[in-house]
Amino acid sequence: MTVLVTGATGTVGRHVVNQLVRRGVKARALSRNPEKAGLPEGIEAAKGDLMAPESLQEAMRDVESLFLITASDKADVWLQTDPGVVEIARQSGVKRVVVLVSYEEGPVEEALKASGMAWTLVKPVEFMANILEDWRGSIRRERVVREPFGDAPSARVHEGDIAAVAVEALLHDGHDGQSYIVTGPEVLTRREAVRTISEAIGEEIRFIELTEEEARENWRNQGYDEASIDFFVEMGKNPPKVGHTVLPTVEQVTGRPARTLAEWAAEHRELFL
Repeated sequence: MTVLVTGATGTVGRHVVNQLVRRGVKARALSRNPEKAGLPEGIEAAKGDLMAPESLQEAMRDVESLFLITASDKADVWLQTDPGVVEIARQSGVKRVVVLVSYEEGPVEEALKASGMAWTLVKPVEFMANILEDWRGSIRRERVVREPFGDAPSARVHEGDIAAVAVEALLHDGHDGQSYIVTGPEVLTRREAVRTISEAIGEEIRFIELTEEEARENWRNQGYDEASIDFFVEMGKNPPKVGHTVLPTVEQVTGRPARTLAEWAAEHRELFL
């Protein structure tokens, strides 16, 4: 079996690649610039662009299962997958597609459901890995996290657990037509999450709660437009229930419990020191 992994250098994709390698599965990683991808040994690199479906024909050769992203999870990378990718996959003989749904279903998912291929949607809530992007700098510099809405709850999920669910669906029957919401095993507020990281790394970290206006000004300074800022505020004030409702998906699909934030923080301890 050959599995094509898109987004192979991303937060979830790199875990998908590593887990496939550990299982002895032949994996091919798609990249716009494969020579710069820094892929692990044993991974075949393929060049292609998800926004240009015609560029993927060679990458799809002899592929049975496809891990597909619809948007990049890297802050500095713009990606909006063209739904035409689904037809290229079908024409190439791909049998099974697993899609990482970035926020809500869109044209790619619609095309996939109409394609006749087996499909599975993986819908994670907030990534634990977002903490590295959002909080790591101030923790390292000052042992401080500054955030609004300190009591906003989240069932954050380990990115490796998201990948584990995807890998099971890529390799095994029984997942066709499933939409898996993937969460961590606990609900923590932002304030509680900071405390958990503090305990895991053995360093005191203060949580300083920003006012809404302070937060808005910070986001403006980071270059976000007002529509995005309004969305951030709404998510902080009224987080959707799906994002803070613990589900047993990881254990049901993989046979082992989802990892806690404390476990994640211990794995990444050196990055905060």
